[in-house]
Amino acid sequence: MDLVAYVREAFGWDQDVVASRGPRGALGQIWRLEVGPACYALKEIFAEPPSRALIEAELAFARQAAAAGVRLPASHADREGRYLLTTPDGTWLRLYDWADLRPVELTAPATPTELGALLARLHRCAQPMAVEPDGRPPDAWYDRVPATHELAKLSASGASWAAGLADRLAIVPELCTAVTPAAPAGLILCHRDLHPENVLADPADDGLVVVDWDNLGPAAPGRELARALFDWFCDNSVADLDAMRAMYEAYVRADGPGRITQPADFSMLVASRLNFLLVQARHALDPDAEPRHRAWAEREIDEALRILPTPRQLADVLEMALRVP
Repeated sequence: MDLVAYVREAFGWDQDVVASRGPRGALGQIWRLEVGPACYALKEIFAEPPSRALIEAELAFARQAAAAGVRLPASHADREGRYLLTTPDGTWLRLYDWADLRPVELTAPATPTELGALLARLHRCAQPMAVEPDGRPPDAWYDRVPATHELAKLSASGASWAAGLADRLAIVPELCTAVTPAAPAGLILCHRDLHPENVLADPADDGLVVVDWDNLGPAAPGRELARALFDWFCDNSVADLDAMRAMYEAYVRADGPGRITQPADFSMLVASRLNFLLVQARHALDPDAEPRHRAWAEREIDEALRILPTPRQLADVLEMALRVP
């Protein structure tokens, strides 16, 4: 209720506001706000808030993407023109249009083709970008892996997931052999988080809608493409190579600029998966973390261990991609 009162004042709403809990992710909790006939998504940010430069880059890219036919919820500024708000107790907030969306049907025959065309559309409209929006070097999250001894230490913690982590550590050195920074000249502005929770379907017409642009920044398009193939079509240690091929072919037909041609193109996939696993394990073991965050981290660790790709899968996908004209 404190958040609702603050936002109501910041946006100058005269109507009553009805709030209900929506989905949450690694970086924030979404609240659904009904304001008269209008409906909004209020994001309560858990991590470090986005910089002004990042928000400006996001707004500009959103305009370009929308002009290119990509559907996404609009972001709203308050009465003072602020897209990022902070409450008196230090909670960071952002406001977007609410959209009643549903998960994409992964088994639908058209899904891989639609996803490939969507990613190509995003990459075609993106500007070259060799640094983060605030001028810093590209985030190491996407091309640097954690030290093996850090993961090994966590695997000895005695937590419920520790044995599973210890088992997966056997493949980590081989996974990491090809992880390298991308050449700055080949970087463009990318979403960098296009997994199934961030690309949803509009029930009215099944059109794809891209949400949660908080991780926006520079990346090589081929590396984002490689990660997206695994995010969508590799779960529970099983890679759907037919769906991956259909998505990749659709991306190429739609003139997407990225290609998967070498093991290093899986750098973004491997680095981000391992870094996410490390962060969630630390959250789960942090005695000072809020219980809701520790519980969420526990669930995420189980999934992260399940979907960590194997060296064989990377080799199979690379072979598939090299056969696509």
